[in-house]
Formats: sequence, structure tokens, C-alpha cells
Amino acid sequence: MNKIAAAFIASCRDEIEAPKPGNVHIFAAGHGMTADEFLRSAEAAAPAIGESSALVGDRIIAAVEATWASVGMNTNLGIILLCAPLAAAAQMGGDLQSALKSVLAGLTRADAAAAFRAILRASPAGLGEAPRHDVRNAPNATLLEAMRAAADRDRIAYQYAFDFADVFETGMAAFDAARRESWPAPWPTVAVYLAFLASFPDSHIARKTGPASAATVQGEAANLRQRFVRYSNPAEALPDLLAFDQRLKAAGLNPGTSADLTVATVFADHLTRILIERRNNG
Repeated sequence: MNKIAAAFIASCRDEIEAPKPGNVHIFAAGHGMTADEFLRSAEAAAPAIGESSALVGDRIIAAVEATWASVGMNTNLGIILLCAPLAAAAQMGGDLQSALKSVLAGLTRADAAAAFRAILRASPAGLGEAPRHDVRNAPNATLLEAMRAAADRDRIAYQYAFDFADVFETGMAAFDAARRESWPAPWPTVAVYLAFLASFPDSHIARKTGPASAATVQGEAANLRQRFVRYSNPAEALPDLLAFDQRLKAAGLNPGTSADLTVATVFADHLTRILIERRNNG
């Protein structure tokens, strides 16, 4: 297994070991899924994500198919859609953000066709008909163009349209702030998740239960985040996090997009470290 694939597994493990309110983690299952299924999914998808000779779209469909062969359900479509271009960018070398812009700009109709097949295979909750670039039809645009058309309603598509701005700005800022406080794992990952959940309505919740529900969760998350960042010992926040977790799961609310963005942020951090190590070793 190459370093990119190993970093993908590590990032998924970091995310699943963090108590993320409303999402699946090692402290509590939820939404008919378990932490073990997410870990198995990561191991199954990793070789495709790290396949250096594959196009982004081919990585996406191969990772989704491998996940279904392993666990028989959609556990990681959003994670795969975000991490495939990040992996391709890291394999280009140089600065990760600059390379990612090149990867996104170079996406083709073939990438769109493969990604559309992957989305249909995964059948994510709340998938409806789109006015443009419906995944049930053959693409008439590149994957980047299709994502730009969906960016106003899907935060994963928004990352493609805006060069992963949320990951590199909101996510990385929260991650770095937690590490400056010398917080041990899993608390920097929790900080990233809460930053996303508090910064904008989760598009997975919005698709399933409507924008008002997503806005309510965002407001509650913002209040929780304010309390969380004031702890000198973040482990003391665990009861507060798990209480919110129980309320969200009891209501059937799953902030899946915030969790996907969390994995992407941790993965981008791992990849940045790999690139720095590669440069230092000549």
C-alpha cells in the first residue's frame, strides 16, 4: 500500500474515533451504521483512492464499488468524492492547493461519467432529480462543470467549484488552532467537525429534512462550539458532545457532509506532511 492510501485510511480512522454529534463514531453507532463498517469501508476504498495511474473519476467509481463489495451500503460516497482529487493532487507534487486547482481544472467528461455512475451506485439519501447534469443521464459537461452547477445546494460540489475553500480555510484553521493548544487526538478532529457544522447548514441534512432543519442544527452546533473551544481540557466536553449526539440521532438527523469535510481536512493535512517529507528528502 502506498503512502497516499495509508493516509486515507488514517484520516478515516481519525474521523471515526472522534465523537462527532449526529454522525457515526466509536462512542455510538447511528443511522443503521457502525464504526466498524466505516473502518472496513476505508480499507476497501483506499487502494483506489491511492492509485496513481487512475483518473479522478476512475478512482471514485472503483472506491465506491470496493466499498459496496465490503459492506454492502453507502458509507463513504462524500468522502470518496472529496479525497479522490486531493490524492491526485498530492501525487503531482509541489504545493497541495496549487496542484489541486490543476487537477480540478483538468477534470473531463469521462470523470463526470464515472462519478455519475458512482453516485447512482451509492444512491445517497435525498438524491432527487437535478435541473442540469442529472446523474441518471450521460454527462454533457466535465465533472467540474457539473459540480459548479450543484454548488448552491451541495457543499461537496461547492468544494470542487471553489478549490476546496472550506477544507483549506475553515477546516485547516480549526485543526491548526486545536493543535496550537496541544490538544491530543481526537480533539483536533472534533474541532474541525464542529467548525463545519457551525459555519453553514449541513447539506446532507438539508437534502433529507429540509433547510430549516439544517439551519436549526447549525445554530445548536454554533452554541456547542462556543462552549467546546473554551475548555482547557477538551475531554471534559464529552458529555456535552454525546448529549447533542443523542438528540440528533433520535431525530434522525445526520450531518454527513460535515463529517465528509472533516475527513477531507484531515486527509489534506496528512498529504501536506507527505509532500513536505518528500521535498525534505530530495
